[in-house]
Amino acid sequence: MGENRLVQGRYRLLGLVGRGGMGEVWRARDESLGRQVAVKCLKPLGPYDDPVLARVLRERFRREARVAAALSHRGVTVVHDFGECDGMPYLVMELLEGRDLSRLLTDNKGHPLPVDAVADIAAQVADALAYTHRHGIVHRDLKPANIVRLTDGTVKICDFGIARLGHDIGLTARLTGTGVALGTPHYMSPEQIGGGEVDQRSDLYSLGCVLYEIATGAPPFDLEDAWAILIGHRDTPPRPLRESRPELPRHLEEIILDLLAKQPAERPYDAGELAHRIRAGRPAAAPARAVEPAGAGGGTRLPSWTRDMTTGHKALGAGLGAPPPDPGAALSARWAPVPRRDAEPCPATGHHPGGATGPDGSAAARRPLAAPPAKRSVAETLAACTDIAEARARALGREHPDTLAAYCEVAYVQGRSGRWEEALRGYREVAEARERVLGADHPDTLAARQETAYALGRLGRHFEAHQLYGAVLTARTRAMGPDHPDTLRCRHNLACTLGRLGRPADALRTALDVAAARARVLGPDHPDTLVSRCEVAYAHGQSGHWEEALHLYRALAEDRARVLGPYHPDTLAARYETALSLGRLGRGADALRLYRDLIGDRTRVLGPDHPDTLRARHGLGVSLGRLGRWEEALTEARDVRLLREQALGPAHPDTLVSHREVAVALGWLGRWDDALTEYRRVAAARENVLGPDHPDTLASRNDEAHCLERLGRGAEAGELYRRVAVVRRQHTPGGT
Repeated sequence: MGENRLVQGRYRLLGLVGRGGMGEVWRARDESLGRQVAVKCLKPLGPYDDPVLARVLRERFRREARVAAALSHRGVTVVHDFGECDGMPYLVMELLEGRDLSRLLTDNKGHPLPVDAVADIAAQVADALAYTHRHGIVHRDLKPANIVRLTDGTVKICDFGIARLGHDIGLTARLTGTGVALGTPHYMSPEQIGGGEVDQRSDLYSLGCVLYEIATGAPPFDLEDAWAILIGHRDTPPRPLRESRPELPRHLEEIILDLLAKQPAERPYDAGELAHRIRAGRPAAAPARAVEPAGAGGGTRLPSWTRDMTTGHKALGAGLGAPPPDPGAALSARWAPVPRRDAEPCPATGHHPGGATGPDGSAAARRPLAAPPAKRSVAETLAACTDIAEARARALGREHPDTLAAYCEVAYVQGRSGRWEEALRGYREVAEARERVLGADHPDTLAARQETAYALGRLGRHFEAHQLYGAVLTARTRAMGPDHPDTLRCRHNLACTLGRLGRPADALRTALDVAAARARVLGPDHPDTLVSRCEVAYAHGQSGHWEEALHLYRALAEDRARVLGPYHPDTLAARYETALSLGRLGRGADALRLYRDLIGDRTRVLGPDHPDTLRARHGLGVSLGRLGRWEEALTEARDVRLLREQALGPAHPDTLVSHREVAVALGWLGRWDDALTEYRRVAAARENVLGPDHPDTLASRNDEAHCLERLGRGAEAGELYRRVAVVRRQHTPGGT
């Protein structure tokens, strides 16, 4: 590779950023999009290099592309593209401005980083690991050279070359079975060294090693012999940090030492909870340790692959002032303060313009408070979260930040199960308590208030939701600035609420403003920017401009396929919206074809029972009905209803929508008695879950009245129509 070379006719190499043992990293310009990127190229191997090693490194390269491209979080470096040029693999990644931790320590002349910086880096890396672990990915090579701090303070994890995917154990086994040592001795967990089972707790051990080094200036086992380093990880307790750094807060020392527990079961389990404890200034809650004698469980024997291992590089490399081994691995350029990649649903309707992920429209914590590997029902999850919250209240006090975080999680699970009145009460109580304890403008307080607004929207109280979103937006702008990701997220939700209030022009204008701001701050290809573009398309549809919506959804689907991959859930979501727009335009046959393709892809990617797969099948049934194929539509609606009852529960909103679709098909087939039974079932369930005044409940009562009318029971129908009209007037702002 050389300067000014054009890779694959698209990426112009501008200058070498760094060179390491595996490859080179170049600053480059994407000629197609006119943006700066980083291109990481696998170094050519000489004629005498081991072909096994060459295969391993190529596999690592492909793995890094596949793993990193599936991730989108402010703490994970974004991969844009992958390919081969003249037989040489390359990755195209976001270009960042900053320094990896090894370079930071080098520039600091071997002195530890400031305490505040250590705590901030620890919390941000824990946030990023919580995200990757939720997606079933274990990094397995966390070290200072793979953690970058940008110029604005954002911290990002790089290099997922030997990451393990939960469903892809075989590849990692092949990578590590070649005799090539993967991982860096100074930062490897005892179970990784011993060839045991590796999970997210191994990453947390490596994080402990990194934090130990940036807090004290040296890794926990700072030895010259690789064998001694490995033995130290396995058998030797680390020296307490405060012996060499007395000013280090005791709680931070305890957290780092808990991360360095020899047995995985003795370490913190959940990185999200760890991040919260770091920010709250509390030691990690580790279980009681069963101390084993040194050398237990294996004597002095280590795996055969460690025999020829060198010490590798600690953060300071060969000596003070030496460059880190692979400065380019950090790949750092422009500010990209990426919040969680969570798609933001419409806070009023549950419409998910951004993709397939759930209703997560604020900065409130989404950490699993108890995270066993077994899948639990919503009821079991709610019971577990409630138990945790009450236990914290007894141990820490009802208004302790950890307790309030637990009660916020309870409210979240209540909302997810459709119990929005309870969720609303929970969010309000948390918001009020956080305001007393943390202050009105604290991010956690604003997050709880934003969740409160979301719950109001789900209850059909859109005017109140709009007012609260406006107040939170004002506070976020004052405290964080107009372009902070959380401020933009609140503006996005405000746009959704404006649409639900029947103000499509205001919704469209706000969505356009947010999309432009996110493109400027985060970049045009950032997933959050794409979320806002999707909301713009949705606002066009709300305004009845379905041709414009269709055009925007199609372009969005293409861009998401390019940026995220053709089978990413958000790409599939944009294809779903495209099919929906086709249906609205009366192009039922085109919609039907797109739904069939989408069902196949979602079944492969997500599974046949996933809510998004079933949503696509529901769209297929609607399209069949629009084409007049009502017997087929009825069969499809019944199948989807049954699957939704099994997967989501009988009172879930999607299940009730399927009941209604069955009723619609029965009505078109002239079976009005059967249709009335279905309509009444939907109305009763919505009234029980949402309340008698909720718009969806009232819509169901109108359906029921229409059915009575078709059965010739006009008096009953008229009385029901009248009752619905009275309730709607009472709940309309300015109504009488």
